[in-house]
Amino acid sequence: MSGIMAELEKRRAAARMGGGEKRVAAQHAKGKLTARERIELLLDEGSFEEFDMFVKHRTTDFGMEAQRPEGDGVVTGWGTINGRRVYVFSQDFTVFGGSLSETHAQKICKVMDMAMQNGAPVIGLNDSGGARIQEGVASLAGYAEVFQRNILASGVVPQISVIMGPCAGGAVYSPAITDFIFMVKDSSYMFVTGPDVVKTVTNEVVTAEELGGASTHTKKSSVADGAFENDVETLAEVRRLVDFLPLNNRDKAPVRPFFDEASRADHSLDTLVPKNPNQPYDMKELILKVADEGDFYELQEDFAANIITGFIRVEGQTVGVVANQPMVLAGVLDIDSSRKAARFVRFCDAFEIPILTFVDVPGFLPGTSQEYGGVIKHGAKLLFAYGEATVPKVTVITRKAYGGAYDVMASKHLRGDFNYAWPTAQIAVMGAKGAVEILYRSELDDPEKIAARTEEYETNFANPFRAAERGFIDEVILPHSTRKRVARAFASLRTKNQTNPWKKHDNIPL
Repeated sequence: MSGIMAELEKRRAAARMGGGEKRVAAQHAKGKLTARERIELLLDEGSFEEFDMFVKHRTTDFGMEAQRPEGDGVVTGWGTINGRRVYVFSQDFTVFGGSLSETHAQKICKVMDMAMQNGAPVIGLNDSGGARIQEGVASLAGYAEVFQRNILASGVVPQISVIMGPCAGGAVYSPAITDFIFMVKDSSYMFVTGPDVVKTVTNEVVTAEELGGASTHTKKSSVADGAFENDVETLAEVRRLVDFLPLNNRDKAPVRPFFDEASRADHSLDTLVPKNPNQPYDMKELILKVADEGDFYELQEDFAANIITGFIRVEGQTVGVVANQPMVLAGVLDIDSSRKAARFVRFCDAFEIPILTFVDVPGFLPGTSQEYGGVIKHGAKLLFAYGEATVPKVTVITRKAYGGAYDVMASKHLRGDFNYAWPTAQIAVMGAKGAVEILYRSELDDPEKIAARTEEYETNFANPFRAAERGFIDEVILPHSTRKRVARAFASLRTKNQTNPWKKHDNIPL
């Protein structure tokens, strides 16, 4: 018995060492943690249960039979985050550069299958050189097996990808299918083709960081939802995100203790909206003052900042927030903001997370670049997402709600449950100046008449009462009471049950 025990411990020790001391030291020299160190930080202490520690690759080409390390470059298993079960795989760059082989892929597929079977999130810690060249098509088949599971798991269990090193070629498509992607600044990158291939094919000279670094994907491409300074901070943020999410689509998000009065009034909100309708203000101030303890988890903060997305809690319950941001492009909707918000709304609806929408939108961004870029279809994505959502939806219009953008932003007509407006709300087809120039084109030469017409239009439409008269607004509320009204609205909707007509799936305008 002692012999087999010694053999077991010897094999375990070898597996824990990954690619050996030199490669572990090289990983640390880059400011990166090892696969196992990352799992230790991500999960509750002592909660990790590993699968397939002794799995080895089976290829014999190119002399590979002489190198068969335990685990084959990925650590897989399950554990808990604040007591709630999650499944995890962590690629080990110290073993063949974390490259994906047939058995490596099988290990990942196994934990994904178990996550689906048991209804728990999947978290992938990616640090890989891509497909293992020595295995050829077998490694490519492994990627496809992972992709298929990502697709089937979408909308069933939350999927989170953390890019903690290289992620190139076919490897990028698994994270792309998942719900959230986090990156580590200066040590992670994602691209389909690397700088050398780009230079050969297009003659562009670009660094890996410029092509697919954290800054690129959080500010320009919107591929990533957030980027953090180092491995430790990134994993802490993943833990924080998981706390907002349900384990699966049949579960509810966890209800956390809160120490904030649901009826708390904040009189500073009464002066949040400036008297000048063209003057900006920070919508995040409103979000923070409505949230429990002012806690807001923002996603894609650096991309399409004219719209804000993220999670708060109201009376301890997770709520998804979508809000126009007057500080950036006057809060206008455009291609990027529509895509960003639509994806977030669809995630919330898939996992039964109520949606709170704060509206101050002057319309869609005009211009040839927008029209040529397909703003019609991209704007329709957000419209579609709100219209198909059956979760509780509460909307508060703080100032402008003009034109088609009024309809798109969770209006009553898209099955909004509670639609509130502040007294400062202006709900109309367009602003007074533009409307008067169209309605009274023949009087444009007379400034006094135009001024009178503009004042008349503002009196009639620069308020929430026309919409309230028609029942499109349920109530005009005082700004300082927003948290109380929102909390009561969501409390009344906890038993909401709404279904869409049966269909195999919809055909959202992609």
